[in-house]
Amino acid sequence: MGVLRAGLCPGLTEEIVQLLKGRRIKTVADLAAANLEEVAQKCSLSYKALVALRRVLLAQFSAFPLNGADLYEELKTSTAILSTGIGSLDKLLDAGLYTGEVTEIAGGPGSGKTQVCLCVAANVAHSLQQNVLYVDSNGGMTASRLLQLLQARTQDEEKQAGALRRIQVAHVFDIFRMLDMLQDLRGTMAQQVTNHLTRDRDGRRFKPALGRSWSFVPSTRILLDVLEGAGTLGSSQRTVCLTKSPRQPTGLQEVIDIGTLGTEEQSPELPAEQT
Repeated sequence: MGVLRAGLCPGLTEEIVQLLKGRRIKTVADLAAANLEEVAQKCSLSYKALVALRRVLLAQFSAFPLNGADLYEELKTSTAILSTGIGSLDKLLDAGLYTGEVTEIAGGPGSGKTQVCLCVAANVAHSLQQNVLYVDSNGGMTASRLLQLLQARTQDEEKQAGALRRIQVAHVFDIFRMLDMLQDLRGTMAQQVTNHLTRDRDGRRFKPALGRSWSFVPSTRILLDVLEGAGTLGSSQRTVCLTKSPRQPTGLQEVIDIGTLGTEEQSPELPAEQT
């Protein structure tokens, strides 16, 4: 449900929003589940006013039945496809990243997850001229590499600077700050999520590390791995395998070279939006 903010409904002021946030009530769902008598006492607010607020917000945000045709029309107007800037990856993802969905990139250490994410950020900011929020949880995001990717796309320093201004970076190094940030962004921004790998209990098989409950969240999941038989340990070639998708058959694979991501051949100029 929606994030609480001043003006969301009559009577919901900034003061009330901040008092509720102090009790970790940040969304309509949080307010619906809260003990209003306890909240009223701890926030020094009117119990009757809180009950009235909850009734109005529930009326605004409750789900109503939609027929299939209306749902399809809403989907067409609310979904865009953003190119990653990597031709083979776009092919695997059925044209690119779909807004309104979570796309997970899983892989072991050194598999190229950060490199791919930087390339996607550079392409979205420069070629598609869209804003990007890059949430860095391990310090892997480097401005110098991002600039190199942009320089490979254009020699115009003003365009490079413009793309950099469209990329916001947030450093989040603990789970509580991450949850707070995701809660604030919920309902307003599509999120692309990367994930490490861990082994099954028997140690025979790799799987994404966030656990079974997380496995149901992403609509699409791709797995990055070093290309088997590529030769040297420092090879930049990677296989990309589609392991979950609502549109494509799983098991599809493509090969990318993370050492050349960002070259003009890999990321041509594209229109602002594909639908």
